[in-house]
Formats: sequence, structure tokens, C-alpha cells
Amino acid sequence: MRANAIFLILGAVALFTSCQETASSDTSNIEKGMIKVTILYPNGEGKTFDMGYYSKKHMPMVASLLGNSLKSLAIDKGMAGRTPDEPIPYLAIGYLYFDKLSDYQSSFGPNAEKITSDIPNYTNIQPIVQVSEVLQ
Repeated sequence: MRANAIFLILGAVALFTSCQETASSDTSNIEKGMIKVTILYPNGEGKTFDMGYYSKKHMPMVASLLGNSLKSLAIDKGMAGRTPDEPIPYLAIGYLYFDKLSDYQSSFGPNAEKITSDIPNYTNIQPIVQVSEVLQ
């Protein structure tokens, strides 16, 4: 039983360190109190996701539109579920970091239509968005 727990922990650490694909930004400047916008793309039957388009076209476009208010961005590519038998829960997760909530709101609002209208170019998934404060 203990060997299984160790295996799962080591596997989770390996997945965590290998899953993150950073797109054109260094996340080492993330600080407590920053705002993190998480965009989740849930997996499921019939769902598709073009990681190449997302990482090379969509997210760079988003970064360009959000300008200097965007402090960092990152992309995770789903690789495995919690156990070897479980499918990946999310095909991809995007992260956008801002100093303040108002920075996100004032930069995203005017560009929302252009950003969201590009979604069908890389996925048929309705993304889930969560806005959070970085605590650690």
C-alpha cells in the first residue's frame, strides 16, 4: 500500500513538472496578490483542441491585445488523469497574470469579442474561466 502511495506521489510530481508548457512568458515573476485568470478546457467525448493553434496563434494574439497589463502567461497541456486508468480531466489550461483585477477588466473588456470569436479556430469546447488571487 505504501509503495502505491509513493508511486502515485512520484507520478504526480513527474506529471506536474512535465505538463506545463510556458508560452512566451516567464512565470518566475508571479507574486502574492496578483490576479490569475485560469481558462480550463474540459475533456470529454467529441471534444477537440488544437494545441499548436492555441499556443502559437491564439495566446500570442491575446497577449498582444491585453498589452502591458498582462504580466505573464502560461499553458498546460493535459497528459494524464489522477491514476493510469483515468482520462485527462482537461485537454488544456491557460493562465493569464495581472497585477490587479482592474488591469484584467480594463484590458480584457474592450477585446473580449475578438478573443472569444477566435475560440472556434482551435476548439469546440466552451472554456471555463476562473479569476483568482495568487496566495502563494
